[in-house]
Amino acid sequence: MVHSAYDCLELVRECPAKIESIESYDSKLLVGCSDGSLRIFAPETESSSSNGSKSYALEKNLAGFAKKSVLSMAVVESREFLISLSESIAFHRLPSFETIAVITKAKGANVFCWDHRRGFLCFARQKRVCIFRHDGGRGFVEVKDFGVADTVKSMCWCGENICLGIRREYVILNATNGALSEVFTSGRLAPPLVVSLPSGELLLGKENIGVFVDQNGKLLPEGRICWSEAPLEVVIQKPYAIALLPRFVEIRSLRAPYPLIQTVVLRNVRHLCQSNDSVILALDNSIHGLYPVPLGAQIVQLTASGNFEEALSLCKLLPPEDSSLRAAKEGSIHIRYAHYLFDNGSYEEAMEHFLASQIEITYVLSLYPSIILPKTTIVYDPEKLDIYGDASYLSRASSGVSDDMEPSSTSHMPESDENAALESKKMNHNMLMALIKYLQKKRFSFIEKATAEGTEEVVFDAVGDNFASYNRLKKTNKGRGNVPVSSGAREMASMLDTALLEALLLTGQSSVALELLRGVNYCDLKICEEILRKGNHHVALLELYKHNSLHREALELLHKLVDELKSSQSEITQRFKPEDIVEYLKPLCGTDPILVLEFSMLVLESCPSQTIDLFLSGNIPADMVSSYLKKHSPNMQARYLELMLAMNENAVSGNLQNEMVHIYLSEVLDWHADLSAQQKWDEKDHSPTRKKLLTALESIAGYNPEALLKRLPPDALYEEHAILLGKMNRHELALSLYVLKLNAPELALSYCDRVYESMHQPSAKNSSNIYLVLLQIYLNPRRTTAGFENRITNLLSPQNKTIPKLTPTPSIKSRGRGSKKIAAIEGAEDTKVSLSSTDSGRSDGDADEYNDGSPTIMLDEILDLLSRRWDRINGAQALKLLPKETKLQDLLSFLGPLLRKSSEMYRNCSVIKSLRQSENLQVKDELYSQRKEVVKITGDSMCSLCHKKIGTSVFAVYPNGSTLVHFVCFRDSQNMKAVGKGSQLRKRL
Repeated sequence: MVHSAYDCLELVRECPAKIESIESYDSKLLVGCSDGSLRIFAPETESSSSNGSKSYALEKNLAGFAKKSVLSMAVVESREFLISLSESIAFHRLPSFETIAVITKAKGANVFCWDHRRGFLCFARQKRVCIFRHDGGRGFVEVKDFGVADTVKSMCWCGENICLGIRREYVILNATNGALSEVFTSGRLAPPLVVSLPSGELLLGKENIGVFVDQNGKLLPEGRICWSEAPLEVVIQKPYAIALLPRFVEIRSLRAPYPLIQTVVLRNVRHLCQSNDSVILALDNSIHGLYPVPLGAQIVQLTASGNFEEALSLCKLLPPEDSSLRAAKEGSIHIRYAHYLFDNGSYEEAMEHFLASQIEITYVLSLYPSIILPKTTIVYDPEKLDIYGDASYLSRASSGVSDDMEPSSTSHMPESDENAALESKKMNHNMLMALIKYLQKKRFSFIEKATAEGTEEVVFDAVGDNFASYNRLKKTNKGRGNVPVSSGAREMASMLDTALLEALLLTGQSSVALELLRGVNYCDLKICEEILRKGNHHVALLELYKHNSLHREALELLHKLVDELKSSQSEITQRFKPEDIVEYLKPLCGTDPILVLEFSMLVLESCPSQTIDLFLSGNIPADMVSSYLKKHSPNMQARYLELMLAMNENAVSGNLQNEMVHIYLSEVLDWHADLSAQQKWDEKDHSPTRKKLLTALESIAGYNPEALLKRLPPDALYEEHAILLGKMNRHELALSLYVLKLNAPELALSYCDRVYESMHQPSAKNSSNIYLVLLQIYLNPRRTTAGFENRITNLLSPQNKTIPKLTPTPSIKSRGRGSKKIAAIEGAEDTKVSLSSTDSGRSDGDADEYNDGSPTIMLDEILDLLSRRWDRINGAQALKLLPKETKLQDLLSFLGPLLRKSSEMYRNCSVIKSLRQSENLQVKDELYSQRKEVVKITGDSMCSLCHKKIGTSVFAVYPNGSTLVHFVCFRDSQNMKAVGKGSQLRKRL
C-alpha cells in the first residue's frame, strides 16, 4: 500500500437478510435482500461512534418489494424513480417507492442498463436484447428487439450504441439496426465486465487487465490497468478506480501507469456502489463504506513516501478556493521531487520540476559549485520554503556536493586522494546540459523584465531631474559589465546569462555561446572575460567586448590574434585575417573615427583596398584621414589619395589633390636627381611615379600649377612643364615645349585637340585660335625658341603676374576697328609685334644661343597639321600666315576638303533660302485666299450679340466666317471686355 486514500468504516453491522444488491439515494442506502424485501438505512443523528466509524440505522423495511430476490437496482435521479431487477424489471417512484411500471417482457432478464440522456432501457434475457423507451409518466414503449449469439453477462450504453459482454467476447451493438461489431475476446477465467467512464469511454475487463476503448470499441492510447486478480465489479471515483476482487478490494490511480494505491481486505464482498461522497461495499449481512481521506492529508502521505508524481496529480484536484494552498504545496513538492531526481541522476527531469516550482535560480545554481556567479545583493532565504519542515534540505548538501565546497576537508588528504576528490568535483555533462535547458527556458522572462526596468529607468531619468547625472554615468561606463547594477531584474539576468555562458562552454557548445553573446545579454564582464581567456574562446571574447562597447580592447585582441597567426608559433584554431579588423571597424566609423584611424593603420599595408573602402563607406572626412596618414604612415598617403580619387573623385578636395600631386612631384624630383648625378637622365624615361604624376597633372584640376612649376628644374621634365603651362593658359609656351624641346608634334597636336574640345560652346575664333598658335610655332621656330627659359622665369616672377595671355582673344573688336574684314588675321599684328615684346628683356647673345641649329620653318609639320585639322582651322587666317613660297600642290590635302565643305555649306544655304522663299509665297497665297471670302447679307441675317436684324447697318464678321454682328455691338463687346480685364487687374493690384 502506497498510502491511505480511503478509510474503511462499518455502516451497517447486522442485516437480518442476505444482501443481494445495494444502491444509494441521497444520504440513504437502499438494500435489496434475498427475501425480496427492500430495506432503507439512513445515517443516525450522531453518526460518529467512539471508534470513529459511521453507523446507519434501519429507517424502513418494505417487505414484499419483490417476489424473489432483488438482484440489481439503479436510481435515476433525473426522473425520480428506482429500477429494480428481480423476477422482472420494475420501476418505482421515489421517494415513495410506489411501483409505476413493470416490464413483463423482461421476465427472466439477468442484466440491464439505463441511458440517462435519452431515457432508454436496455436489458438482456437469454439470447435476446430489448430496448424500451420511457415516454413520460408510467408508459414504456418497446423500441427494438435483437438476437445475439450467447447470453449477455454485462452491458453498458456507449453513445448511440450498446457495448455487450457476452460469454467470451465483447461486441458493439448498433441500437438502430442491430449490427454487431466485435471488439476483442473477454478471456476464459473471468466473466466479461463493461464499466462506463465519466468521459464517455469504456473500461473492458480481460482476465485481470482493464482495457480502455472509445465508444466505437477502438483501443485508446492511455494504456491498461493491471489488477492483482480478475475484478468482479469496478467503480470509478476520480482520481481512483476501485475494483472488487475475490479476496479484497483494490484501489488504483487513474493516472498512467495506474499504480496500486491501497488494498482493503474484506471477505465476502458482494457488490460495490458509488455514493455521493463514498463507495459502499455490500457484504453478505453487513455494509461498509470507503470514505476518501482529505486531499491535503493524502498529499502529505505521498510526499513523505516519495511518491511525488501522485502527490502532484492530487494537488490539481484541490478546490479552486484553495488556490494559494495548492500553489504552495505544488511548489514544495516540485522542489522535493527535483532534489530526489537530482540526487538520483535524473537531471533533466529535476530541472523540469525546479522550473515548475518557480524557485529562484540562485537556489538552483547553488547546486552547481563550479559555476562562478557574480556578486549579488539579493539575499536568499531558504527557510521560506516548506520542504520537510527543514530548511537545511535546500542547501547544497541535498545535491551531494556540499562536501566538495569545503576546502578544509581535503587539506589533510594525500596528493592522490586530493586528485581523486578534484575529479569527483568535475561537472557531470548531463548535469550541465540539464542546467542549460533550465536556464534557457527561464531566460526569456528574465531578459524581458531586465529590459523593461532599463527602459523605465531611462524614461524616468529623461523626465526627472537626474537626466544629466544619468548621462554622465552612462558615458563613464560604456560597458554594461562595468555598471553597478542596482535593479533586481538586471542583477538576476546577469547571474543567469553568466551561468548559462559558463555551462555552454563547459559542455563544448561554443557556437551557442557565441549566439548568446551576439544577442541581448547581461553577462558579467569580469567573470566571462576570465573564463573566455582561459579557454581561448577568442571569437566569443570579441563578441563580449563588442557588446559592452569595449572596442579598443576588442581591436587590440584582434590585432594580437592576427599577428600570432602570421607567426609559426600560433596555436589558434580560429584563423583571423586583417580583413576581420576592417569588418569590426565599419560600424565604428560614425561614432569613433579616431579609433578607426588608429587601428586601420595596422592593416592598411596588408589590405589597402578594403581599408580605403572602409574610409569611404564610413564617411570619415578625407582631410582627417590624409593628415593622419601623413603623420603615421607617409608612404601610404599617396596610395590612399589615388585610390580614393579612383573610387570617388568628388570626395577629394582641391587641397588633397594638390597634396597628392606634390607627393608625386617630390618622388619624381628625387628620381631625377639620382639619375642626373649618375648622368643617366633621359627626358623620354617614364618611371611609374612619373606616369602617375603626368596623369594627375592632366586629369586633376585642384592643384596650384604655379607652385608646382616653381619646383621643376628649368632644363628637364619638359612634359610636366608643358602640362602646367597649359593649366595656366600659356598655350604658346606649352606647345613650344612639345615641338622644340620634346620634338613631339603628336603630343602638340593632342594638346591642341584637348584645348579645342574643352570648350563646350566655342566660337570660331576661340576654337581655331589654338591651332593657329601651333601653326605660328611651326612657321617661326627660331623666334619661339629664343629666350624660352627667361620667358618662363618672367612668367613666374611676381612682377609679371598680369602678363596677358599669348592666346589672342576676341577683345580686338573693342579697339574701334570693327569695320575690318572678317578674313583679317586676328592678332596677326600682335604676332609680329607682341611676341617679341615678351622677349624684350633678353640680349642678342641669348638670341644667338637659341638660334644655333634651329630650323627656319617646319614645313612638313605645317602641312600635316593643315591636312589633319582642316575642319578646325580658319582657312583664311591660315593662308594669310603661310609664306608666299608655299606651293599650292602641297595644300591640296588642306584646301580640297575645305573647299568641298564650303561648297556644300553654300549649296545647303541656297536650298534653305529657296525653301524659305517658297514657304513665304505659300503664306501670302493663303492670305490672299482668306481675303477673297464673300459674306452674303439678307434681310433675315441676325446679329449674334443683340439678336436684331443687321439690315443696312455696318457689320463685322468673325474669323469663322459664319458669325455676323453689328459693328457697334462688336465694339461695345470689346470695350466691355477691356473694362472687365482692367477691373480684375485693379483687384489683383
